[in-house]
Amino acid sequence: MAIASEPESVRQRLVDRFMSTGNTESLHLWAYNTRPVGAHWLLLAINPIREVVYYLNSVNGEWTNYPAMKDIVDLSIQVFRSQRDAQVSRTKSNNITWIQVQCPQQRNSYDCGYFVLRFMKEILQANQLEIPLTYLDEFRAAGYPRLKLEEIKEDLCQFYIKQFFM
Repeated sequence: MAIASEPESVRQRLVDRFMSTGNTESLHLWAYNTRPVGAHWLLLAINPIREVVYYLNSVNGEWTNYPAMKDIVDLSIQVFRSQRDAQVSRTKSNNITWIQVQCPQQRNSYDCGYFVLRFMKEILQANQLEIPLTYLDEFRAAGYPRLKLEEIKEDLCQFYIKQFFM
């Protein structure tokens, strides 16, 4: 999604996605590209009911480096809150929790997209509504071995083949 050029469109997409699950708790996975500030992919796992955003970045870097991203997500959660008439105390009204997850780190400057896909796969496999601060126990590692990244590339190829050629 083009945050910089279409923030209203992005916000509406997020709100629509949140509304599609209503009052049922779920994690919404959102891959974000940092353009125009570089071309790096990172992942947000958003629980709009609990108003928690998990930030997973395969290189060192805090979510505060991307204020446009934070503004869009915070506003989307606030609009979602309003549309579902959620009652929130005044002290919580603008206090959305952002959690930086200590996730596997890449060792080069070009695998960030594959890391995001790997994070998505592992989060879906874990089937949890929370991501621990130190990542998911069964997938915790300092980095990924090449085989794990090759596996996600194969998964992506299989997906495209099924979508476009079958």
